[in-house]
Amino acid sequence: MPVELFDLKEEQLQKIVRQRHARKVLIQLPEGLKPQAQRLAEAVEKAGALAIVSGDPCYGACDLPLCEAESLGADLIVHYGHSEMMKPKKASVPIVYVEAKAKLDIEPAVEKAVLLLKPWTKIGLATTIQHADRLEQTKEILEKAQKTVLVGNTGHCKRPGQILGCDYANAKAVSDKVEAFLFVGGGRFHPLGLSLATMKPTVVADPFENTAYTIDGDAQKIIRKRWASINEARKVQSFGVIVGLKPGQTSIQAAISIKEELEKNGKKAILLTLREINPACLMQFPALEAYVNTACPRISLDEPSGFKKPVLTVAEAYVALGKTEWADQLKKGLL
Repeated sequence: MPVELFDLKEEQLQKIVRQRHARKVLIQLPEGLKPQAQRLAEAVEKAGALAIVSGDPCYGACDLPLCEAESLGADLIVHYGHSEMMKPKKASVPIVYVEAKAKLDIEPAVEKAVLLLKPWTKIGLATTIQHADRLEQTKEILEKAQKTVLVGNTGHCKRPGQILGCDYANAKAVSDKVEAFLFVGGGRFHPLGLSLATMKPTVVADPFENTAYTIDGDAQKIIRKRWASINEARKVQSFGVIVGLKPGQTSIQAAISIKEELEKNGKKAILLTLREINPACLMQFPALEAYVNTACPRISLDEPSGFKKPVLTVAEAYVALGKTEWADQLKKGLL
C-alpha cells in the first residue's frame, strides 16, 4: 500500500530513540507495512541507532519478537500496526507500539455500506486500531440513515469498538442488542472473525478499496468445514495438542487440561510445541491423526489454512468428545 495511507510517525519514532538512548532497535512490521521497512530503518539510523528489521511474519500484538531482540542485543522493540495487547512479565527489552493510523476518507465506503444495511435498524460498529478514531464519524453517517448504533467498550482493547483477530469482546458486549454489524477497515480477516464471533450479519466498509460487501457467505463456509473437522476428529485415536510459543499465545495449562480430557476418553495425546503452526510443520508427525490447537484460534478456523488433518480449537475438541453441543457453541460464537 502507498505509504501516504498510514501515519508512520517517523518524527515521534526518532524522538523515542533519542530519549531512550537506544543503540540497537528491532523494528517489527505486519505484512502490509513491510514495504516501508527501509524508510523506517533510515529514520531510526538518523536518530543515532542501528536499525534491524524483523523479516518474520507478524500476526498481531501477541506476536512479539522478544527472543529475537534478546539474542540480537537490541535495547528497544518498535512494533508497528497494533495497539498494546499484553505486557510480558519477563520482557528484558522495552516495547514501543506505533499504531499506524490510516489516513483515509471513510465516508464513501460507509455510504455504500448503508445500502447493504437496509434490512436492519440496530447496528453494532467494529473496527481495528487503524480506524478507531473514525467510528464517531461512522456512527453519525448511520444515524442520519435512521439507524440505531451501538459501540461496545469492555476495556479489553484500547479504544471503543476496537476488535482484534482473536478478541471480539467489544462486539460481543452489544451483540444481543443489535441485528447486524458494520466493520470499517480493509481485508476480510477481521470482519470474518467478527461474523464468527457474533453469528450476526456482517457488512464491511473498506476505505482502502472504497467498497462495501457482506462477509456472511464466507463465514457459513467456515462453519460447515468446522463441523466436518469435528466429525472427522471423532473417529481418530491419536491427537497432538499444540502449545503455541508466541509470547501472547502460550497456554500450557489449557493444553495439559485438554490432553488429560482426551486420555480420559480413551484417546492418545501428546503435547507439541510450535512457534509457527502451519501444514508443513504438522506433516512431520504422520502418526498423529488430529490436533487440538491451544494457541491463536484463528489458526484453526481460517479457511485458507490448508491443513490436511483436523486442527480443532479447544471448544471444538470438547464438542468432538461429546462434552458440549455444537449448537450451543454456535450460539456463543466460535471466537
